[in-house]
Amino acid sequence: MMHPLHQQQWISSRRQFFGRASGIGAAALASLFDSGTSAGGTKLVSRQPRPALFAPTAKRVIYLFQSGAPAQLDLFDYKPRLRELQSTELPDSIRRGQRLTGFTANKSLPVAASKYKFSQHGQSGAWISSLLPNMAHVADEICFVKSMHTNAINHDPGVTFMQTGTESAGRPSIGAWVSYGLGSENADLPAFVAISSVGTGRPNGEPLYQRLWGSGFLPSEYQGVKLRSSGDPVLFLSNPGGVNDRLRRRMLDDVSALNQLNLDRFFDPEIAARIAQYELAYRMQTSVPDLLDFSDEPQHTFDLYGPESHKRGTFAANCLLARRLVESGVRFIQLFHRGWDHHNDLPRQIEGQCYDIDQASTALILDLKQRGLLEDTLVVWGGEFGRTVYCQGKLTTENYGRDHHPRCFTVWLAGGGIQGGLTYGATDDFSYNVAQNPVEAFDLNATILHCLGIDHTRLTYRYQGREHRLTDVGGRVIQPILA
Repeated sequence: MMHPLHQQQWISSRRQFFGRASGIGAAALASLFDSGTSAGGTKLVSRQPRPALFAPTAKRVIYLFQSGAPAQLDLFDYKPRLRELQSTELPDSIRRGQRLTGFTANKSLPVAASKYKFSQHGQSGAWISSLLPNMAHVADEICFVKSMHTNAINHDPGVTFMQTGTESAGRPSIGAWVSYGLGSENADLPAFVAISSVGTGRPNGEPLYQRLWGSGFLPSEYQGVKLRSSGDPVLFLSNPGGVNDRLRRRMLDDVSALNQLNLDRFFDPEIAARIAQYELAYRMQTSVPDLLDFSDEPQHTFDLYGPESHKRGTFAANCLLARRLVESGVRFIQLFHRGWDHHNDLPRQIEGQCYDIDQASTALILDLKQRGLLEDTLVVWGGEFGRTVYCQGKLTTENYGRDHHPRCFTVWLAGGGIQGGLTYGATDDFSYNVAQNPVEAFDLNATILHCLGIDHTRLTYRYQGREHRLTDVGGRVIQPILA
């Protein structure tokens, strides 16, 4: 007879196992233990690709997240009238009593026009700053959404909200939701990969936290695998000294057999996830080094991405790696580029950041297009919020800083079923408030999922007594930007 304590553990784990998943996840649950076995005969968690609810326009996503909040006024949101208003106080009629950060509350708020020239590009006539001369060449491939807004006014809750749908820690990231909903296309690689780079404009930028690519309350198999910029690409992936592949395989088989005993007894999904992750890690010992070996790339590819693409860990090298991951069947690639928090000395810092991302982002679009991959790969570029029209710190004709601004900012999308050569939404003359077609983070995430063939209202997971989803109780697909 089972011990009462063990019986309660079994009941709780079984209830947890069969009661959590719903929506698309229920279909995944049905095949959880029907995906083959390890070399040692242990059943594995299903990582097979799962069908979308409707015909997708994108098979995969590359999210180029610009951590720190790029200044929309200096990059995409052209406001020529501001030059006439330089150094004047921001009108109360524009501010409308909205909250400010502690950096600028109860201080003078002088208007700071962008020092950079803007011009129109492509048949669409998109306004793009002189900071981004390469991106101007692909203006007709890009859809600019200039009416994004959010509630968060500080970085940590802001980034967390954009990535997980809530300002608090503990929720699954968007890549984990996609991995949960659609599974993996390549048995030797994770469905979700995260990569980060440090900006040259501001190398000591805001930190990134593992929860930004974490699985939250979803089973841990859906979390992103972080590829490091130096040393082993994945911690503890390589065999330790004195351990060869044969010994490692025997060890994993023995560990899997022990885990399987507990899985058969308790039905705990985390045990199943652990078995699957051990097996994936073993296969990644071969697949990941091959991906990071750029020796098979021709010189013209490095020329396209720029000189920094030779240096592992740079944004350019990570963009090239993202293309290789796409070709290998990875569903969701999350690139984080730090260094966009420009409270002061903005011109010097933003010029460094744009050096990092301009050629590489453009090259990624062109490279995907020439390989026939852009049509079913969705590329997203943006940060956690925008920056203010008023100056933080000392204002001169050549130098200024900008504070955090959640009321409006710009993101752009390309490929994967998005209409290129389009500008959607608009801000007022100060780029302070949304004036036309407001878009929330929930709307952006709903649209990303829609392009992948997922109804955001049906991608749910039961946790602590209610159904959760990436878009919570909000979100609408931005239909006008779809091709």
